[in-house]
Amino acid sequence: MATRKSTQPPAPHAADSHDLIRVHGARVNNLKDVSIEIPKRRLTVFTGVSGSGKSSLVFDTIAAESQRLINETYSAFVQGFMPTLARPEVDVLDGLTTAIIVDQQRMGGDPRSTVGTATDANAMLRILFSRLGKPHIGSPKAFSFNVASISGAGAVTVERGGQTVKERRSFSITGGMCPRCEGRGAVTDLDLTQLYDDSKSLNEGALTVPGYKPGGWSYRLYSESGLYDADKPIRKYTKRELHDFLHREPVRMKIAGINMTYEGLIPRIQKSMLAKDRESMQPHIREFVDRAVTFTTCPDCDGTRLTEAARSSKIKKVSIADACAMQISDLAAWVDSLDEPSVAPLLATLHHTLASFVEIGLGYLSLDRPAGTLSGGEAQRVKMIRHLGSSLTDTTYVFDEPTTGLHPHDIQRMNGLLLRLRDKGNTVLVVEHKPETIAIADHVVDLGPGAGTAGGSVCFEGSVEGLRKGGTITGRHFDDRAALKETVRRPTGTLPIRGATTHNLRDVDVDIPLGVLTVITGVAGSGKSSLIHGSIPAGEGVVSIDQGAIRGSRRSNPATYTGLLDPIRKAFAKAHGVKPALFSANSEGACPTCNGAGVVYTDLAMMAGVATTCEDCEGKRFQASVLDYHLGGRDISEVLAMPVTEALEFFGSGEAATPAAHRILDRLADVGLGYVSLGQPLTTLSGGERQRLKLATHMSDKGGVYVLDEPTTGLHLADVEQLLGLLDRLVDSGKSVIVIEHHQAVMAHADWIVDLGPGAGHDGGRIVFEGTPADLVADRSTLTGEHLAAYVGA
Repeated sequence: MATRKSTQPPAPHAADSHDLIRVHGARVNNLKDVSIEIPKRRLTVFTGVSGSGKSSLVFDTIAAESQRLINETYSAFVQGFMPTLARPEVDVLDGLTTAIIVDQQRMGGDPRSTVGTATDANAMLRILFSRLGKPHIGSPKAFSFNVASISGAGAVTVERGGQTVKERRSFSITGGMCPRCEGRGAVTDLDLTQLYDDSKSLNEGALTVPGYKPGGWSYRLYSESGLYDADKPIRKYTKRELHDFLHREPVRMKIAGINMTYEGLIPRIQKSMLAKDRESMQPHIREFVDRAVTFTTCPDCDGTRLTEAARSSKIKKVSIADACAMQISDLAAWVDSLDEPSVAPLLATLHHTLASFVEIGLGYLSLDRPAGTLSGGEAQRVKMIRHLGSSLTDTTYVFDEPTTGLHPHDIQRMNGLLLRLRDKGNTVLVVEHKPETIAIADHVVDLGPGAGTAGGSVCFEGSVEGLRKGGTITGRHFDDRAALKETVRRPTGTLPIRGATTHNLRDVDVDIPLGVLTVITGVAGSGKSSLIHGSIPAGEGVVSIDQGAIRGSRRSNPATYTGLLDPIRKAFAKAHGVKPALFSANSEGACPTCNGAGVVYTDLAMMAGVATTCEDCEGKRFQASVLDYHLGGRDISEVLAMPVTEALEFFGSGEAATPAAHRILDRLADVGLGYVSLGQPLTTLSGGERQRLKLATHMSDKGGVYVLDEPTTGLHLADVEQLLGLLDRLVDSGKSVIVIEHHQAVMAHADWIVDLGPGAGHDGGRIVFEGTPADLVADRSTLTGEHLAAYVGA
């Protein structure tokens, strides 16, 4: 009798059952006991309004724990050199894989850091030129602008066979650093006309440096030194006298019977003013420094940062300086044209790196571009380059708004890259607001429902279709499309820009209309920022709000950053007749145990430090005696714990009414930060919140023209509506608003559009359209026009 074969499939292997990353009881920042399960080897997008807890869940919980566990596999010695990470506040984290974080942190602002050094492309080029360059000048170090040429000789003592032997040794290192500018490409010069009036003598008050007033000690140091005639106009000084006045080395001498150190005016100013951080200077000194210091291209290396020898060695008539100055897409073609079997593996790797730049949409950059000048979106894409084409699988890639700074045309390319990483068998986690990227997700996690204390819960988990039908804020706004305006405002005047040639601009002439909302758009790298920031400098009548990071420690908070704390301290001090400094946790009112930090930090060397709430002040940061003073029934720590909306009411009327504080709070509420508490550390704010905090701070600046650089960065679809309302209010109050933006909702809302292109780098830099959004949609002659037409459904 024939036996039937069993049709049951074999039992799955135990190793294949780990298909989920499980998070239980996450409580980092504002997360409220969040528990979710994330599918592995899928693309999961995290959405929610700005401040709802997306970054806290993805970066501060999942990615942070993965990195901490990997760091623990190294020896204690190695861990001592690595950043120490504490375990996030979470009950269970299961199924983690190695996390690779690609965030929007700006790349180092060090003047010697360039796109080439940050991506290792320069390292490969240096080896290439040291092997193939003619004439041969030395090792790869000879082509590095971070290595100075040094040589030395001397006696060394060596223990040999029980005897001490002295030997003469000499060494030399040939570096590529230009000795004049020390590899920076620019030299700082002092504009002498800003230091003194050379038609006057010192006794007639020739010095114009702040703090150098006739009769003061700083002034008498020069007028009574006796090294030159104080009654003679400076322009009539001999070479020797001018050298003593401006460059003399420090020397002790008696002036008016007092022993003092005399040194030339230039080194003295460099030590007393130019060595300080610009941000910490008093406004009048900062203004003087901005006027007096000029940055000029180094005349010796012509801005290439390299020595003459490094520039003289060439391959096919191209030096390493020429290669770094080329647009990367051109450099990739040049590398492909080299056929040298002796360095074939190096050429293959270099080709792959340069091709990744082009593929990710950064082919318009050059390797000598300073890393500090990249926007947040560009910096993130530069960091992605090393992961493209990587052979690693089963890795978790974590992205923070990868579409930041991308034109709708470029977003499609970015989506393709995210899907390619997933298809290789990786888990891809993306924090994102743009519907185009949310739409390609396999799984969506929506956090909210609100921001700050009103957020921190999971509102929805599932597919994109489910999100559309769900009643969450993201679901309701997912298919929102801003309509084109029926009527546009009429300009009150124009701001002419003539012959703009910054970076890749091709002698651009354009009239920016005033009194309306103007949007400058175009693909990434088409020259938008170069046109606006290069031609409309911040200053007289112009308030420029760029994407520069907000500096701030855990002691900084919205109240200190916006200047709100000053009127609050004065109100408390006035009500009780005491000093305002008592109401500062960084000054006299600080709790002596924790120095006003609210927590006591214990450093445990290579292990994560422990922060415990200060027992004396219970985390309130102030001395007990300070908390006895009340204003409107609240002490200073209770005021700092208030969210902006509550503080607005508190300082608006009654006993605590403070008009100066109310004005600043009004602006914070205006930009949509009503939920943020006044004393929340700046380090816990999200990227979108920081940018809006900056906007609120500058809204009080006296200026008729506001220049905003991608203000929708980090904003949820619902918050974009509020931002458009704010821009309208600014224009209606008589301001001119110029916005550099890729978001179609802002384009549709504009009164006037200036579109740059048609491509990026040397394919861009021209004006391809000027006119109203309706004309741009009707025209459809540019990439922006096509995408805007699709967006508004025209």
